[in-house]
Amino acid sequence: MMLPQFEESPFNIQLSFHKIIEGLEKIAASETSPRAEEARSLLAQVAAHPEVRNGIKDVSTLKENETLISLLVSDLFPPALTLNEIKAVSIPFLSLIFNYTQRFQNILNAAGPGFEINIRDLDHHQFYVMTCCIILNVHYNTSLNFSKPLFYDIPTADGITKHYRILYNVDFMEITPTEKAVKLSQEEVQQLIDNYDNLDLWKEKFPPGSWDLRGFALMSLYDATTENALSILKGTLLGFQTEPDLHQTLESIFQSIFNIPDIHVGFTAFEPEEGKFTTTGFIKKFKSHMLPEQFEDYCTNVLRSDSYQLLIKDNSYFAISDVSEMVKNNPDSKLLSYFKVQKIESFVLAPVVKNGNLLGILELVSCRANDFNSVNAKKLDIIMPFIIDTIDRKVGELQNQIQAIIQNYYTTLHPSVHWKFKREAQNFIIHHNSGFDYELKEIRFKEVYPLYGQIDIKDSSITRNSSVKADLINQLKELVNILEKMCQREFIDDAEEQLNDLKAFLEDLSIDIKADTEQHILGYINNYIYPIFNQLDSFSYDIREMLTKYFDDTDQQTGGFYSNRRDYEKTLSVINEKLASILDKRQAEIQQYFPHYYERFKTDGVEHNLYIGNSITPNKGFNYNHLQHLRLWQLQVLSEMTVEEHFLKADLPYHLNVTGLLLVFSAPLAIRFRMDEKHFDVDGAYNIRYEVIKKRIDKAFIKGTTVRITQPGKIVIVYSKYEEEEEYRKYIELLQAKHVLAAEIEQFEIEDLQAVSGLKALRVKVLNNLPTAGHYAYSYNDLYHQLNAINS
Repeated sequence: MMLPQFEESPFNIQLSFHKIIEGLEKIAASETSPRAEEARSLLAQVAAHPEVRNGIKDVSTLKENETLISLLVSDLFPPALTLNEIKAVSIPFLSLIFNYTQRFQNILNAAGPGFEINIRDLDHHQFYVMTCCIILNVHYNTSLNFSKPLFYDIPTADGITKHYRILYNVDFMEITPTEKAVKLSQEEVQQLIDNYDNLDLWKEKFPPGSWDLRGFALMSLYDATTENALSILKGTLLGFQTEPDLHQTLESIFQSIFNIPDIHVGFTAFEPEEGKFTTTGFIKKFKSHMLPEQFEDYCTNVLRSDSYQLLIKDNSYFAISDVSEMVKNNPDSKLLSYFKVQKIESFVLAPVVKNGNLLGILELVSCRANDFNSVNAKKLDIIMPFIIDTIDRKVGELQNQIQAIIQNYYTTLHPSVHWKFKREAQNFIIHHNSGFDYELKEIRFKEVYPLYGQIDIKDSSITRNSSVKADLINQLKELVNILEKMCQREFIDDAEEQLNDLKAFLEDLSIDIKADTEQHILGYINNYIYPIFNQLDSFSYDIREMLTKYFDDTDQQTGGFYSNRRDYEKTLSVINEKLASILDKRQAEIQQYFPHYYERFKTDGVEHNLYIGNSITPNKGFNYNHLQHLRLWQLQVLSEMTVEEHFLKADLPYHLNVTGLLLVFSAPLAIRFRMDEKHFDVDGAYNIRYEVIKKRIDKAFIKGTTVRITQPGKIVIVYSKYEEEEEYRKYIELLQAKHVLAAEIEQFEIEDLQAVSGLKALRVKVLNNLPTAGHYAYSYNDLYHQLNAINS
């Protein structure tokens, strides 16, 4: 038996050297040279072993003829190339291989006595269809490109897997049909071509043993380890292997590419917001060799200045060929000491960078010196694109998990504080994936400076009540008119009481409107007036027309009885949207100067909270100048919002006014994210005073008067310390010089509020003398430079 790799085949296989023998017969008959003598000698040996010509069908027969076969194929196996070529005699796709070159034999010897050579990933279905396609191409003139790259995976003595591409030369083979062969029509051939997956159909058209395969093939291998490892790497990274399998596969691939046994692969994540390395949980089985015993550390602590520049700034490879020697010269290097403790003697660190963002560091380490160096590190150039895409995908998956946790437990967050919530969510994921319970911690930021401001729409409640009142009067007048006409036409009886009630409502509305007036009147109309209109079909045409128009006017979206309320809501909405858009746009700009926390609320106007401090941006080097810049920005933006509202009035149904307010609070405080309310609030009893002032200040009076501290077209700055007053006078002077604020500055004390006393205020008018809103002849950068000049 010929030892096929699979039990069934459309071929009867006969290992034959008839084509070589026929060539020898021609040489022996036509020449008298030494070559002819050699041919005749070989033919004499063949005559004693006719199976070599007629076909060997059994392995035992093959072994008996090994020496003769070697002589027959000797011209195809030049001795000078035996240590260079990886070649042997074979039958395609079978495990039958013999007459190896010396290099091929050396490779198999290194693999060990227990190694069995088999083609990788070739199953019975593929084998059967491929052999059938050979027959179709030879005998039915098809041109099916059925071949796929075939490989042998053969280990070295060091245990490194090498990958060899298989090539077959079939010039010495013949394919002929037997009596079992099925003659195929063109339609049947096309049916096969369209049904690769139907193995039963292929076996029906090409029954097992229905064709003879006679001859032999020359099989050549070439070392395609790097190219194939890359292909496997790509498939592995794009696939869905479990992480332990992924880690093991990657280490095996890197061993093949670098030809180094016992390579270990690690990964350390990079957190740009904090400038830290972390042993992140998104690739759990990949150990961090840079952080062997800790969860995180600042990059500047782990790396020296030269390696920091290379890895973090330049995103270049960092390779050390002899750790022990480097430790002698750099005993203070924390990174080298970490590696030395782990018995790492050479390594390559490769930054993983996607779209300019450093995601982390890929680590290749070895326990032997000189396994890695700056030269072979360049092999990573062909690997890193696949690694980068995979890690980027893993980072994306982790970010999705983190975002889901944040949205579930915290809600949507401002980017300036997102990093801390991300870190807590990441801790949650890592502990959860490791099988430990973990309770999310409260998020707190200490020593932050608060800024509060608002632009409030003046008398918005009064205006709303006026709009409601006007609409109700119109509706009541129309109802009175309809009922009077119904009474005149005698369509209804005894409606005198309802008419009097409606007229009484009109008299009440001419005086005032209360909080429940609208609800009370509409309830009365539903309960006592509309039942009268139920007999619509019994009324005359003109009454029906009046009722139809009346009910059309009760539509809240289009009806006339809601026109004033709609105009008011439109006015309020347009003002709020415009003011909020200005604040959001300017916030996006100011965040570039120095990141800080920002939140805003739309009510009857727009409020905002800002918090700035080192605990929010620990890597930015916060100082008091950053707070001053933000305070100046806040005053400027409130001025801009006030001007914008002034120019909006001409296009709005209601001409409303706005007031501006800033609260100055110089003492740093702590804020805490309240899980139940899903927002930040001040933390600690002392800091509660700040929240109390915020809630009560906008309705406060000037001390000793009944005049509100907020006035239309003006910004009031509430403070408690002399130093705060002096600071804000500088900001006011800068904006006065730019013709944004008026020259006059009012100063006064504020009435004592509940639990709050001693507050003072500056108030200044915002100038509206610009030709159009938003056109300032300066930038915030101009103001900052001037402020810096004053401070210096």
